[in-house]
Amino acid sequence: MGRVNAFAPNDPSDADDRSDAPDPSDPLAAFMALRTPEGAALLDGLRSYDPAQELATATRLRRTHPASLVSAALGQARLRQRAVAKFGTEDAYRMFFTPNGVEQATRTSVATHRAQRFVAAGGVRSVADLCCGIGGDAIALARAGISVLAVDRDPLTAEVARANAAALGLDELIEVRCADVTEIDTSPYDAVFVDPARRGGRGRIFDPEAYSPPLSWATGAALEAPRAALKIAPGIPHEAIPAQAEAEWISDGGDVKEAVLWFGEGFAAGSYRATVLPAGATLWSAAPLPAPPVGPVGRYLYEPDGAVIRAHLVADIVARCDGRLVDETIAYVTSDQPYDSPYTTGYEITDRLPFNMKKLKALLRERKVGVLTVKKRGSAVEPEELRRRMKLQGPNAATVFLTRVAGAPTMLLGHPLTGPA
Repeated sequence: MGRVNAFAPNDPSDADDRSDAPDPSDPLAAFMALRTPEGAALLDGLRSYDPAQELATATRLRRTHPASLVSAALGQARLRQRAVAKFGTEDAYRMFFTPNGVEQATRTSVATHRAQRFVAAGGVRSVADLCCGIGGDAIALARAGISVLAVDRDPLTAEVARANAAALGLDELIEVRCADVTEIDTSPYDAVFVDPARRGGRGRIFDPEAYSPPLSWATGAALEAPRAALKIAPGIPHEAIPAQAEAEWISDGGDVKEAVLWFGEGFAAGSYRATVLPAGATLWSAAPLPAPPVGPVGRYLYEPDGAVIRAHLVADIVARCDGRLVDETIAYVTSDQPYDSPYTTGYEITDRLPFNMKKLKALLRERKVGVLTVKKRGSAVEPEELRRRMKLQGPNAATVFLTRVAGAPTMLLGHPLTGPA
């Protein structure tokens, strides 16, 4: 069922002619209406509502509430449901969101890690959070005991951040200001955090100088502060990283979430770091690592975490497991030795064969494989297409890697290591 247009009531009994009804064309007014006792009670009653029943729910609520308020409450209820994945149930259902805020906000685990790094640097008692969005990072900083100035130039976003600080009981530590971040004097603060907007009207922005504000401005602001952190896209080219920065890539639950550039005392300029959450494990190198060796496929295959790959620290994994790459352009590490770490997912390889669909299908039929996990690096084959062509049947499961080995298209069949190898 499609979403109802709550701004266009079709029931003559709808109450939008009330003088206190929010203007449906003014998002800030609609949000402020949710902060009234009526709006808050309406939103609280939608905590467990089913979006599939939205039309019936909206029709029922419009009998006693303005249609525009019902629309705002239903929209906020949907956003809260989406936000649970980033903020957890307890926080998400107390906080407020905008569509962009849910999409772009830092998840709590990552924001908490970053706040803890500020604390560990020592002497950070106040932070200017520039481009604060809905306040996710300001919340993590405040919970770490740091006083925060949270700045955003969008009035609605700033008001949402202010509401979130109050909802979580952190408004004494978080001051929210609606302003252009380039006009903020950050000199009174121990550190600066900048999270430039990386989305525009046409979607994600890949050029750091097209960020808002540009990376060059953010870097300048960082270099003027005693300590600073800049949140950037994880795909940033290493050559675009300022020489004065320590670069950290962070993954959570196996997905790379962001890169952070750290400046100032307590951070190592020119170094590279990969942090894997929720384990909290970190690989670090003071300088770029030399290219790792390449060799034949051994008994084990190790898939490095994406943060390790982005940080160009795969050579560290190769050294730790006494291994080698299967191909100089592919981030699969192979070894004859068992290796267990939070930085990799390990597999035992049972078969290696040149890329050939018929041979793979025959092998899977022989092994009675009914469940096939397809992983690929350096292959154009789509996993769903491959599974369809295999006509899988049987009680067993397997993993196939579509990759290159010494430049040749290759299929590796195996299974995950379930514990320490």
